[in-house]
Amino acid sequence: MLIRKAKISDVEAIHRLINYYAAAGEMLARARATLYEGIREFSVVEIDRQIVAVGSLHILWCDLAEIRALAVDPAYIRRGFGTALVKTFLAEARELELPRVFALTYKPDFFKKCGFREIEKEDLPQKVWQECVNCPKFPDCGESAVIIDLA
Repeated sequence: MLIRKAKISDVEAIHRLINYYAAAGEMLARARATLYEGIREFSVVEIDRQIVAVGSLHILWCDLAEIRALAVDPAYIRRGFGTALVKTFLAEARELELPRVFALTYKPDFFKKCGFREIEKEDLPQKVWQECVNCPKFPDCGESAVIIDLA
């Protein structure tokens, strides 16, 4: 298993993986253009030159970042790849001196196992909702908000 920052050549595999879950209504779809623009935020798990998991750490402000687009290939679920990516993002956040990281998720129990706690979505700053207003499920998407304090 290799965890690394994503490269431009990974975009098609990232797009396929994220949009697999988006088609199932489990996460937001991402356009290729958005992936290219934000490629520096993404990390991937690679096995035998195949992308099997992906996610991104998106910085919102001086004190807050979000784990986004966390997806694991269905054939590789429950092997620790999602957890490994979350740990990678938390280490990156600590290195950047970010005191808090959150996620909006349909899988709050997964994040709780990674040390996050559930909070009310309304407790997050309004800036968080910038992407949500474009979602077809807005405002009642059913996602849970989870956060971890790193400071």
